[in-house]
Amino acid sequence: MRFLLTNDDGYGAPGLETLERAAIARGSISVIAPDDHLSGCSHQIVDKRPIAVTHKGEGRFTLDAFPADCVRLANQGLVPEFDWVLSGVNNGGNLGVDLYLSGTVAAIREAAILGHRAIGFSQYRRNRHVEADWSWTERQVGRVLPVLLERGLDPGYFWNVNFPHPEGDIDPPLVFCDPDPQPLQLAYVSNGETYTYSGSYQKRPQTPGHDVEVCFGGAIAISLVSVFHAS
Repeated sequence: MRFLLTNDDGYGAPGLETLERAAIARGSISVIAPDDHLSGCSHQIVDKRPIAVTHKGEGRFTLDAFPADCVRLANQGLVPEFDWVLSGVNNGGNLGVDLYLSGTVAAIREAAILGHRAIGFSQYRRNRHVEADWSWTERQVGRVLPVLLERGLDPGYFWNVNFPHPEGDIDPPLVFCDPDPQPLQLAYVSNGETYTYSGSYQKRPQTPGHDVEVCFGGAIAISLVSVFHAS
């Protein structure tokens, strides 16, 4: 099995290194990632300037571009052959309508558009000021990856996986569910001239049985997503 790895947190991010360790146990890997942190960049691409490519070693590159560009250039031959595109592990959740905002998800959406099978992985953190337990996350990727590789994918679809905040050393259940269609909490603070977003990710609405409730409730939320629809 040949894996192409990318992310939106940038080359060298702990989540990407976590994904590398989990994937290498099941095949060979190549890595093409942005050279900077681009979380929340959505499905942006670079088409008005040249893209600088930096060679980091055998099968490893960084781009001064977006996650979707990483997949595009791999598809154009920067990585000769790959069977699956894996994106992440994102340092934070990508649940529900986050699918429209996430660079992590944009990479696998782009992969699916181009005809490749793809999986995105994200690690939800209840407290963003506390570093993720990446060894725990690596174990969970190792549990989920073979399950999804065996299931395969129909053309035009990708898998979006969100790991819950760890509760001790337990292995949470895997729950297949739809993305939550409800909007994020809309809250802003104004000083009269500017507005600053002040919504709480943890207080976002939860539709019963959908990915936000599943992940917030302590299970691994796995969603099958069409490239044309978020839910």
